Amino acid sequence: MTKIDIISGFLGAGKTTFIKRLIEEAIAGEQVVLIENEFGEIGIDGGFLRDSGIEIREMNSGCICCSLVGDFGRSLEEVLTKYHPDRVIIEPSGVGKLSDVMNAVAKAASTAEVVLNSAVTVVDVNKCRMYMKNFGEFFNNQIENAGTIVLSRTDVADPKKIQAAVEMLRSHNARAAIVTTPCSQLTGSQLLEIIEKKDDMAEMLMREAKEHMHDHEHHHEHGEECGCHDHEHHHEHHHEHGEECGCHDHEHHHEHGEECGCHDHEHHHEHGEECGCHDHEHHHHADEVFTSWGLENVPPMTREKLESILDDLAYGTKYGEVLRAKGMIPGTEKGRWLHFDLVPEQAEIREGAPDYTGKVCVIGSELDEEALKAAFTA
Repeated sequence: MTKIDIISGFLGAGKTTFIKRLIEEAIAGEQVVLIENEFGEIGIDGGFLRDSGIEIREMNSGCICCSLVGDFGRSLEEVLTKYHPDRVIIEPSGVGKLSDVMNAVAKAASTAEVVLNSAVTVVDVNKCRMYMKNFGEFFNNQIENAGTIVLSRTDVADPKKIQAAVEMLRSHNARAAIVTTPCSQLTGSQLLEIIEKKDDMAEMLMREAKEHMHDHEHHHEHGEECGCHDHEHHHEHHHEHGEECGCHDHEHHHEHGEECGCHDHEHHHEHGEECGCHDHEHHHHADEVFTSWGLENVPPMTREKLESILDDLAYGTKYGEVLRAKGMIPGTEKGRWLHFDLVPEQAEIREGAPDYTGKVCVIGSELDEEALKAAFTA
C-alpha cells in the first residue's frame, strides 16, 4: 500500500522547505515520488527537488484541484506502475483547495493500492490574517481540511502574533495539530511523527491515572495500612532519608510519633483509622469522575514560574484535585525546552528536546480550567 501525503500551503508559505526536511531526514530510505503542481507554466522547484534524487511528475498546465482532477488518477497510476513508490508526496498549487486534492486522492484509492496518509497545510504566521481576510475561500479551505497545520517563520515572529494566528486557525479547525516551534528546531523524524500520528498525551495520562487508582484500591483490598498517592515512590524516597513513610508535612507528623502521614493524618487516627489520604473516599471513586484538561501553543515560560505552578498542582487544591500532569513548554531562553511530569506530592522538571508546540495536559477531578489556562498563558 502506497502512502500519499499532501503538503499544501499558500504561495511562499514554505512547503518546499518542509518537504525537503522530510525527504532528507525522515524518509530517505523510502522510494518517494513527488507530484508537484505549480500554478503556471513552470514548476519552479523542480530542479531543486530533482537534485535530491526524487522522481518528479510535473503537471504545470493547470491545477490538480481543478482542471487536472480528471487526469490525476491516470497520472497516479502511471507513477505507481513505473516507480512502485513507498510514498507519494503531492505538493498542490498554493491557490488550490485542499478538499479537492483530498477528493481526487480518495477517488484514485478506489482503483489503486493507495491510502491518504496525511494532509498538511503550511501557513506563514505573518500573513495568516491577511490571507484569511482576502483569500478566505481558498485559504480557509486549506486550514479546515488539514490534519496538521505548520506555522512557518515563527522564529522571527512576535509571540503575541503567533498566539493570534493560532486562535484564528483554531476558529476554523479545532482538531488539527498546530506546529508553532520553528521547523529548524525539529528533526525530520519529529515532523513525520506529527503528521502521521495524533497526539494521544491526554489518553496516555488518563490511562496512567486509572491504573494508579486501580492499584490504590487493590492495596486497600489486601489490608495494607497506607495507600497514599504514588505511595511506592514516596516510600522509597523517604526511606532514603531515614523516614518510615511520608506524604505532605512529613516531619511534623513524625514529631507526633506517627508512622505514616497523609493529609489530615491526625484527624483519621483520632477516629481509629489506620491511614487516611486526603479525601480518601473521593479518591477511591475518582476513576468515575476523572476529567482531562489540555492546552496547546503554551507560550515561553521561565523555570521559576513553572516550578511555582507545579508546586500548587502537586501540593494543593488551587486548581482542583490533580492526579497526573505532563507538559513540554518552551523556555524563555531560545532553544531551551522544559519538560515536566507530575503526580501528587512530586513534580520533576528537566530540559528536553523541542516539541511541535508548547503543550500541557492535566488529569484530575473538579479541575478549575479557567485558572489552569490563566496560569499557563499569563
